[in-house]
Amino acid sequence: MSSQQQLQQLSQELQEIQEQIEALQQSVEGIQQEKTEVDEAIEALETLESGSTVQVPLGGGAYLRAEIQDIDEAIVDLGADYAAEFEQDDAVDALENKKDHLDDRIDEITSEISELETESDQLEQQAQQLQQQAMQQQMQQMGGQGQGPDE
Repeated sequence: MSSQQQLQQLSQELQEIQEQIEALQQSVEGIQQEKTEVDEAIEALETLESGSTVQVPLGGGAYLRAEIQDIDEAIVDLGADYAAEFEQDDAVDALENKKDHLDDRIDEITSEISELETESDQLEQQAQQLQQQAMQQQMQQMGGQGQGPDE
């Protein structure tokens, strides 16, 4: 395989790694958005009480005002299409637990991104070495006799 072909292959691998990194960064942003929503839910549960008036989203940007009948009947999505009813404090605990899982997921993805960045750096170094070798070969072919491949 010529050094030109090797460079093309390295360039393609680098591009694929970059695309993977961008996809993972988008995942992290999505999870951080979810964490923000969980924080807002925790804050609401901690500050609201039975009898409070809230705006309930209906979807499509439409809301209705509603009165909380019982703050100790909070329903929390547990994931995997399961939800459970909790008292106020337990609902907050369930949401804090959910946040911890989201943090763990962010840590996993961040470490995956670091590994890909390290791999990318190594491929870039290989590409630079190949370019230098190609330049040295060209110089030798053009009659620069004083230099060998190992300087």
